Order: sequence, then C-alpha cells, then structure tokens
Amino acid sequence: MTRSKKLVGTLCAIGAAVAYGTNPFGALNLYAEGMNTPSVLFYRFGLAWVIVAVVMLFRKESLRVDRRQFLTLTALGLLFIASSLTLYLSFHLMPAGVASTILFTYPVMTAVIMSLFFHERTTMSTVIAIVLSLIGVLLLYWGDGNGTLHIGGVVLVLVSALTYAMYIIVVDKSPLPMSSFKINFYVLFYCAFGMALFALVSGQPLMLPPSPRAWFFVGWLAVVPAIMALVMMVYAAKYLGSTPTAILGALEPTTAVIIGIFVFDEPFTFRLLVGILLILCAVTIVVAFKPAKK
Repeated sequence: MTRSKKLVGTLCAIGAAVAYGTNPFGALNLYAEGMNTPSVLFYRFGLAWVIVAVVMLFRKESLRVDRRQFLTLTALGLLFIASSLTLYLSFHLMPAGVASTILFTYPVMTAVIMSLFFHERTTMSTVIAIVLSLIGVLLLYWGDGNGTLHIGGVVLVLVSALTYAMYIIVVDKSPLPMSSFKINFYVLFYCAFGMALFALVSGQPLMLPPSPRAWFFVGWLAVVPAIMALVMMVYAAKYLGSTPTAILGALEPTTAVIIGIFVFDEPFTFRLLVGILLILCAVTIVVAFKPAKK
C-alpha cells in the first residue's frame, strides 16, 4: 500500500505540475483577445467551479462540512487567491519568465517551513533535488541581464511563492476526510468570488470572452490548470508529502518552456536543454529516494 501511494502521489504531482505549466497557453491567448487579468482569472475559476459542482451532483456528494473543515477550506481558498492574484499582478511589472523564476523559490520555502514547524528532516537527496531544480529553472528563464527588477514585482512574486507553499502544506497537514472534488468545490468558489471582488475594488470591470476562440481558452484554463491541477495536487500532497510535491513542481516551468517552443515558436537552445535535463534529474532523485507517507 505504501509503494502504491508513492506511485499515485508521484504521478499526481507530475500531472499537476504539467497541468499548471499550460497556463501561458490559455492566458496569453486571452490577453491577445483583449481580456483583463481579473476577467481571465474570474472565468478560469468560475467555470472550473461550475464543472466541479456538476461532477459532485452526479456523484451525489454532500456539501456539508463541520466548523473546523470550513475554516480549513476558507484558509485554502484565501491562500490560493493570494497566490494567483499576486503572480498575475507581477506580470505587469516584470517579464513573465522572470516572475516564474522567482516563483520557484516555493520548494525552498516549503522545505524550510516543514523543517521549522513540523520537524521534517531535510535529507541530502532533498537538498540536491532542490538545488538541481533551482539551477534548471534559472537556465530555462535566464535573460539578457538588461535592466533592473521592479522591487514591487519581486515582492508580489515572493508573496505568491510563500502563499503557494503554505497552500501545499495546509493540504498535506490538514485533517480533511473528503474527496479532492469537494475540497476544490470550496477553493474554486472562494477564488471566483475573490476575483469578482477584486475586479470591483480595482475598477476593472469583468469582460465576457469576446469570441468562440476566447471561450475555448477559458475552458482550457478551467479544466487543465485549474480542475486537473488542483485535484491532482491534493492527492500528491496527501500521498507524497509537501516538500517532494513542491520539488516536482519544477516540471511546471519546463512545460511552459516546451509550449513556448512548439506553440509560440520560441527558440530551443542548448541552455534550455541543460535546464530541462537538470530538472528531470531532480525529479528522478525525488522519485527514487523519497519514501511514501504512511
């Protein structure tokens, strides 16, 4: 059972990272259609919530939760709102590739929090995997070195990384005896409501997707990097643990780079090849040396 849990957790962590990595495929095309950030995020989370609600209706799954579960689900919703919103806001202050590089500090944050507050022993294999994955991500997004980073953008991305790390840890450590669909029913509801509220407060009105093509990309964002990624993330954190799940998240920027190459005709260089190989080495170390949770 332990070995099968490790396999399921590993496959779910890889699947979640790859699904998250397809965000640029939907977001960049919706921006090209003229949609603003609150609208993209609102329709991403709103449509995902409707789909999950329909799934739960067919599963005849109760929505009832007790007070402790409600508070935990509320915390998860607020953390994911904070992580998503701060990351998307940072895109206005720095290139998305640079933001993605800084965002990948979250495995380090996860490992530190787990060590300080949950007394998780940091093994040498974990340290090596984190170092390899960080170097790999830096190689994927290494820029020309021109200009300076916007301090506000850096702060936003670091907040995004910290809240994402905390989201993974809360999923891992919280006693939520319910399905992944039920958890994400509440998380997605909070996210959609939060984006609508942000649109109202920021004075950026919600915009309907302007074309069938835009609706396709909204559907993509709702199904792949929202539903699929969030559902698999729950199983990954529960079966594999917070730190290895975070490290396997290195496949997210790798996926984004591959999409850039094959969809947006970005060049494939030796530097990108080395970065991808380092990340795959980190993934291999996690899979080979991390024991499953009991």
